Amino acid sequence: MKPLTDDEIAEALHDLPGWRVVGDELTAAYTVDRDKVPPFYTAVAAAEDEADHHARVTVLYGTVAFAVNTHSLGGAITSKDTALARRITDLAAEHGAVPGG
Repeated sequence: MKPLTDDEIAEALHDLPGWRVVGDELTAAYTVDRDKVPPFYTAVAAAEDEADHHARVTVLYGTVAFAVNTHSLGGAITSKDTALARRITDLAAEHGAVPGG
C-alpha cells in the first residue's frame, strides 16, 4: 500500500459527498437523529472491524464525525482510507444520516 497522490485523493472525493481533507486526514461529519446515533455507530464499528481499519470518531449530540488516515504509513491517506470513507458514506445513507454537522 502506498499514499495516494493529491490527484487520486481529489478523484476519490468526487464520489464521497461531505468528505474532505483536513491536514493529513480524510474527514466528514454526519447529522442524524439522536436515537439513530447508536445503531449508526454500531454499524460503522462493525465495518471498521471487518476492514481492520478504524476511524477517529467523535459524537456530539446528533453529529457523528469521522477522521481517517493510515497510521502505518505515517498518517498518509491511502486507498484503505477512501474505501472506509465509502463504506461509512453508504452506512450513513442507510441510517438516515446526512453530510454536514
